[in-house]
Amino acid sequence: MTRVVVLGSGYAGSAAVRSLQEELDEDADLVWVSENPYHLVLHEVHRCIRKPSVRDHVTVPVEEIADEDTEFVQGRVVDVDVEDRTVALDDETTLDYDYCVVCLGSQTAFYGIDGLEEHALTLKSLGDAMSIHERIKQAAVAADRTDPATVVVGGGGLTGIQTAGEVAALRDWTDSHIDVHLVERSGEIFPGHDHEFQGAIQNKLERHDVEVDTGKAMTSVSEDEIEFDDGDSMAYDVLVWAGGVTGQDSMGNVDVDKDHNRAYADSTFKTSDDRVFAIGDAALVNQDVEGGPHTEHDLWEQVVHPDADASPPPTAEAAMEEGKHLGQNVAREMDGRELVHWSYINKGTLVSVGDDAVAHGVLGSPVNTFSGRPAEVLKKFISARWLTKVGGVRRAVDAWDDM
Repeated sequence: MTRVVVLGSGYAGSAAVRSLQEELDEDADLVWVSENPYHLVLHEVHRCIRKPSVRDHVTVPVEEIADEDTEFVQGRVVDVDVEDRTVALDDETTLDYDYCVVCLGSQTAFYGIDGLEEHALTLKSLGDAMSIHERIKQAAVAADRTDPATVVVGGGGLTGIQTAGEVAALRDWTDSHIDVHLVERSGEIFPGHDHEFQGAIQNKLERHDVEVDTGKAMTSVSEDEIEFDDGDSMAYDVLVWAGGVTGQDSMGNVDVDKDHNRAYADSTFKTSDDRVFAIGDAALVNQDVEGGPHTEHDLWEQVVHPDADASPPPTAEAAMEEGKHLGQNVAREMDGRELVHWSYINKGTLVSVGDDAVAHGVLGSPVNTFSGRPAEVLKKFISARWLTKVGGVRRAVDAWDDM
């Protein structure tokens, strides 16, 4: 029996397992490895900052995704030995594989800023969201407090924006005395995106009484104060860092071509080792669209996106699509058939600020950037569609109000 081992239960891992279950025949064994016995809907986990009970809607047990023939192994991956074709777990267990699919995601990058990793909270897990909720609640209700609690979110990308918006929503929901700051080192929030989109997001943040500070780079962090490169400092009660990501430490010694612990993969998802595939945030996928068969969808994408040779963004959407296409390539590789090349299409970007949302570049929309009820419903629909795929319609319906 050929053994395929999938590492990780994020968007890429969950989609890959579903795809492999459809594509592999009865002569293959599928093993799914994850540190947690659930899939986390990470792009909605910030909702738990305001309302911890949302955890029931942003976690999908693996048994709802894996079929009865898929073996699930709970454990944290610490290494992959491509020569021996084994995966090492933190409990010293080793798993043999014929093909390994790496979907381990990313971890927070702290960029060597003095004191940052020691004092900041992050938002990469369900536990992180719960910790942020508790720390803010403790700071806001401190017995000797006469001034407002100060919550600082570092990093003006998607995670930072949505975190700041949810902290502001928690403040309003509980009628707490909290000042919320979003700090970004570049001169604009959501760096690299359309200026109209950036402006619409900043307007939403300011309407939610989030103080947006751009052009401020942190140089050091102590227990209660942040120092910036311009000489300014800021006292804080809770600091959440969302300023960047890097590859997982477990990829550090894996003998494949990689950069910052993210494996290079071609447009078939194969790495420099023929038995290892990589997708999601764990991979840097080369969007080379020349040669080899493509799906009709992919061919259309190449026509409308001539810049498709760039690596896709580290988003939930890209990871889902990669996982969806991964199964057929592993099956083709096992059968000795030519692999299918994949290219990414950006169907649009949606950002939530509390219960509000801003949408940009939505495929098929005549409006470039929009907000209000249409954007809010669209964002809910996207989350519900994914929950339907991995957990069923009932789960998506139950979660709708909290997305």
